[in-house]
Amino acid sequence: MTLPSASGRSQLFVIDPIERLNPARDSSVALMQAAQRADLPVWVAHPADLSAALPARPTPDGHGAWVRARRVQLAPMALEDGAWQVSDPWFRLEEPALLPLEPDVFTHVWMRKDPPVDEAYLYATHLLELAERRGVRVLNRPAAVRGWNEKLGALRFSHLMAPSLVSSRVDQLAAFTAEQGEVVLKPLGGRAGQGVVFAAAATPGLRALLELVTAMEQLPVMAQAFLPGVRAGDKRILLVDGEPLGAINRVPSGAEFRSNLAVGGQPEVTALSDRERQICAELAPVLRQEGLFFVGIDVIDGRLSEINVTSPTGIREVERLAGVPLADQVIARLPAG
Repeated sequence: MTLPSASGRSQLFVIDPIERLNPARDSSVALMQAAQRADLPVWVAHPADLSAALPARPTPDGHGAWVRARRVQLAPMALEDGAWQVSDPWFRLEEPALLPLEPDVFTHVWMRKDPPVDEAYLYATHLLELAERRGVRVLNRPAAVRGWNEKLGALRFSHLMAPSLVSSRVDQLAAFTAEQGEVVLKPLGGRAGQGVVFAAAATPGLRALLELVTAMEQLPVMAQAFLPGVRAGDKRILLVDGEPLGAINRVPSGAEFRSNLAVGGQPEVTALSDRERQICAELAPVLRQEGLFFVGIDVIDGRLSEINVTSPTGIREVERLAGVPLADQVIARLPAG
């Protein structure tokens, strides 16, 4: 079993079980492979592998976060005829080791567990904060991940968004729908377009639909004015330390209005407009200040839609379509440990 060296260059990725990831599409795998190419040892763990321990005789800084992690070796992948060639097997795990989350062990910890941001996820961010206090750089910063719901966080920049309402009250949501004519309703804890529905003022049973999505007025949802421009695509822009390094345009398939790749949206190569660069420039200082190092924003027809901070995707598509070594660029910009 290989243990991290005292150089502190090892990277820990807190992810979903690695065997469930699709290496041809997963951004976490792309980042791990890039770290390996940069001669940075890569380790993986699940949020359940995090723990904290106090010494028998506590000292002022005696608390410590620990992780049961496994060193991983990843097979290289080549792009041939527009498709990633994946080896079988594409990874090899070493035996697990219980290790302290200290900067002389892990320089960076990547929190890349997919939503939902449930209790287990939130507790993991608290444990990672212990490591952060010891000098480990956690990407993205745990407190910021907790504070930036991916729908509600965008409201900090409401002037960049389409008309929006967050409410659990059916009367308010119905009135907003009548005012806008057409809206999309988004669950605040959703991901990858799951649970997003289209509604119009003339939709039969609108109030019943609003009762359903709010769980009988117990949960707030986000209603946003429907932007017909989504039929031309929804841009996912990936920002690293506030700088836009890559983007893809996601086009809905058929009669589907959702453009997320997970629900059939088709990625295409794209360039950023002046308006989109202005949006990125306005977000950049806030993202840097909050410790949100790797972020994916969604922009539809020049309007900010969401700010994704948990496990933004899109690296593989940018690399495949634009020929940009995006994952390597991200690793090259790692903040100092």
